[in-house]
Amino acid sequence: MTFSLSSPAFENAGDIPHRFTCDGENASPPLQWKDIPAGAKSLALIIDDPDAPDPARPQRTWVHWILYNLPVTINGLAEDMSVKGLPEGTLCGNNDWHNISYGGPCPPIGKHRYYHRLYALDIVLPDLHRPSRASLEQAMQGHVLQQAVLMGMYAKTKQRTGDVRPRSAHRR
Repeated sequence: MTFSLSSPAFENAGDIPHRFTCDGENASPPLQWKDIPAGAKSLALIIDDPDAPDPARPQRTWVHWILYNLPVTINGLAEDMSVKGLPEGTLCGNNDWHNISYGGPCPPIGKHRYYHRLYALDIVLPDLHRPSRASLEQAMQGHVLQQAVLMGMYAKTKQRTGDVRPRSAHRR
């Protein structure tokens, strides 16, 4: 049995549906996992885009959502999960829009890869007070039992100009 992460909304390496992007409803996709390793006490989720801003010339990895201390007693997250609806004990980190909500794919150009990384940890982390990805990864160091990855693809249906923020930054 292998720790795995999937979504009923899209296949691994498949296209992320419009609904889960800034061009759609910016709802978080449903996620499911199975075979959490023995000894795991919590889970952490990081969703990112390593192709920002242009897949032909990536300059940085853009973080879309950070959750940690997800309980090992659950096997997934429902679609359109708001911060208020997260499982008890779950804490949020800051994404690159400087908020704690899910921010869906919103690439300025080209087709980007979106990695959903789920970490099984041997501890429940302390409250890190809205950590950045770097802070969370530092806190997880030496505590990751296994990692499961789901990758989806997305290209904008139309080009936008100016500062584009996901609707969830205002909605949740």
